[in-house]
Amino acid sequence: MTLFTLSEDVAAAKAAGQPIVALESTIITHGMPYPQNVEVARKVEATVRAEGAIPATIAILDGELLIGLTDAQLEQLAQAKDVMKVSRADMPVCMAAGHNGATTVAATMIAAHLAGISVFATGGIGGVHKGADQSFDISADLMELAQTPVSVVAAGAKAILDIPKTLEVLETQGVPVIAIGQDDFPAFWSRSSGLPAPLRLDSPAEIAKAYVMRAEMGLPGGQLIANPIPAADEIAADALAPIIKEATEAADAQGIAGKDVTPFLLSRIFDTTEGKSLTANIALVLNNARIAAQIATEISSLSAE
Repeated sequence: MTLFTLSEDVAAAKAAGQPIVALESTIITHGMPYPQNVEVARKVEATVRAEGAIPATIAILDGELLIGLTDAQLEQLAQAKDVMKVSRADMPVCMAAGHNGATTVAATMIAAHLAGISVFATGGIGGVHKGADQSFDISADLMELAQTPVSVVAAGAKAILDIPKTLEVLETQGVPVIAIGQDDFPAFWSRSSGLPAPLRLDSPAEIAKAYVMRAEMGLPGGQLIANPIPAADEIAADALAPIIKEATEAADAQGIAGKDVTPFLLSRIFDTTEGKSLTANIALVLNNARIAAQIATEISSLSAE
């Protein structure tokens, strides 16, 4: 049984030892409407290419796990209806049933590792939701980081989460959380969450060396690379705090739970900020793709030595 299919570009890059960056697909299917979703996906891929790496957008189409999408497949996914949002638990079911699936952070990490890809760029990771002491709502992303050896570049954890508890779970699971170029842990739309980052490194080369060292030591799991949103694009944390509070209270009042929480909150915040949250989201994803390509290039250089 063939578990996955490489695109021509990704297959050629692997054969040549070129750097590759994995990209998720939920931002395409669940992050924004058509045609903006496919336009942003193309910009992210172009950003990776501009830094000398090959993009590998990952998705499931008709049950087939695709590592790298053609432009026609990107377009197909962007317009598809009823696409499953898959994580570790439901990814095999989606494939076996022949459905379409968009990969979350956890599912993209799994697919990237299957294909031998070391670096993955996303927006922000999932984590511990507010009120998790009652709901036990904790993203599978955190456990995936603890067991799957992929370096994930994100703008920290999504600001709608309980970030202190998210960092605590990552520490318990032994996940290196490395901020790039600053001592604060970023909070998605904001450069600082107000919390110190557990670790700091200042260059893609240092991050690549840490990744290779972890592999040589035989330690399980990946790295979370917390890359702050560019200063010109951020929304200040103190401006966001009351907006997030209102959105969270609205979700509680309407009984929204589980996988429905994050899209509800993001939609509510988008409306309240008059679209500024989405503009910032796009900026941070492009910034993460750029840094991820640089890290992938450094890992490729170390692997070639």
